[in-house]
Amino acid sequence: MASEAVVAGAREEVLHRIRVALGFSTDDAAVVGAEYAAVAREYKRAGTLGRGPLLEKLEERLRDYDASVIRVKAGGVAAAIATILGERGKRRLVVPQGLAEALGEPLPAGFEFVVDEGMTTSEIDTFEGVLTASTVAIAETGTIVLQNVPGQGRRAPTLVPDYHLCVVRAADVVETVPEAMDRIARTATLATTFVSGPSATADIEMTRIKGVHGPRFLDVILVE
Repeated sequence: MASEAVVAGAREEVLHRIRVALGFSTDDAAVVGAEYAAVAREYKRAGTLGRGPLLEKLEERLRDYDASVIRVKAGGVAAAIATILGERGKRRLVVPQGLAEALGEPLPAGFEFVVDEGMTTSEIDTFEGVLTASTVAIAETGTIVLQNVPGQGRRAPTLVPDYHLCVVRAADVVETVPEAMDRIARTATLATTFVSGPSATADIEMTRIKGVHGPRFLDVILVE
């Protein structure tokens, strides 16, 4: 993806300028990188939970963050999408390219699913929500990771609409953050979004405000 290559190149250029400003030569930067790689990492890197408790922890964390979660068996995703959207009163959603293929089944009839092909934020804002798949989910933190790949798409459509319906496969659930980082190591240059429940923040008076940085409502379909 050309746009992703530009983003990755820009990041490397910024880091290069920082190294130069700090007085590092190219060789010095390599030494710093080697020293960083050699740092002892004694924190928990691998999970110990079995599949059942792992999924229960993810669901518990998501609900703590005010997300709704339902579990379905493989082959029941389309029916679950139809049920949830019907209950939410949603009919017109933006979706990424390659979503049906990523889900492994066609999207349900009776709804308008419009593929994002570079829409502007104003165009995205006309939709009632967004429907995506996901790359990985972290049970310990209740975090869903999205990347700019078929079935998940660009970041903007997952942040502008007020509602996000996300499909997570049980096989893509890990327990810890380091495990998730290992999963996405090969695609680290792609735009990556970490979602921990609906968007929410609190001001200095601890008043909780939803929807400031993304969707106010998040539903998750967990496919076992």
